Amino acid sequence: MTGTLYVVGTPIGNLEDITFRAVRILQEVDLIAAEDTRHTGKLLQHFQIKTPQTSYRDHNRSRRIPELLELMSQGKAIALVTDAGMPGISDPGYELVKASIDAGASVVPIPGPTACVTALSAAGLPAERFAFEGFLPAKGKERRQRLEALQREFRAIVLYEAPHRLQQTLTDLAKVLGVNRSLVLGRELTKLHEEFWRGTIDEAIDHCDRIGQPKGEFTLVIAPRQEDQATAISESQLKAELQQLLKQGMSRSEASRHLAAQAAMPRRQIYQLALTVGEET
Repeated sequence: MTGTLYVVGTPIGNLEDITFRAVRILQEVDLIAAEDTRHTGKLLQHFQIKTPQTSYRDHNRSRRIPELLELMSQGKAIALVTDAGMPGISDPGYELVKASIDAGASVVPIPGPTACVTALSAAGLPAERFAFEGFLPAKGKERRQRLEALQREFRAIVLYEAPHRLQQTLTDLAKVLGVNRSLVLGRELTKLHEEFWRGTIDEAIDHCDRIGQPKGEFTLVIAPRQEDQATAISESQLKAELQQLLKQGMSRSEASRHLAAQAAMPRRQIYQLALTVGEET
């Protein structure tokens, strides 16, 4: 196998983030294997790159991989690119890289931007050690298992999420990580409307309620779990605590907010429980 597969990082938003080396490689290879040829075509046009493209994505990878390996067996050089960032990170690039290695081709990484590291660098949260989770499964047993695993994680956590699933993901995170865990929402990173929102998980839920369904892709950076972080308490304990706080003169809203600091539950969920609790024993 005399060919080469270049794994090329491309901008996650701002086209100026591409490297000189990436532009040169894209100009020099024989073929570019792109997740979306129309999307990559705009990048190539911007930098006046004339190299032909072929589509390589999840639905055609089983057919495309043998074709690309055959070209590399003929000594061809191929650049693998994704729509944004480094191939193989939350996309099907891994399979082509693995197949190329197994076939004896040279695999050369051309580093570029990633939303994960970009968000971590500006989050302002401890990130000496972090766990990258990518996109959580949309639903079902696999999602529950992944969320339960996050509950035992002591490193900072990075997630990707689509705007229409953000609210549900925040609600699920509140249940397993607690409402007071700090997090940062990075939206439209490196693009014109880049935005960072910082607060707790509970505050993030309220923020999303106020603004409605947001636009743009999100990167979530969640602060590491602390050794002494409060754990969830039972419903009966919550009711007893709520009753005591109500007796002390707190409103149901105030009592719910107070207990949110101690229970791994969203404030609104505790408030619903408070509605069932009387002020007298």
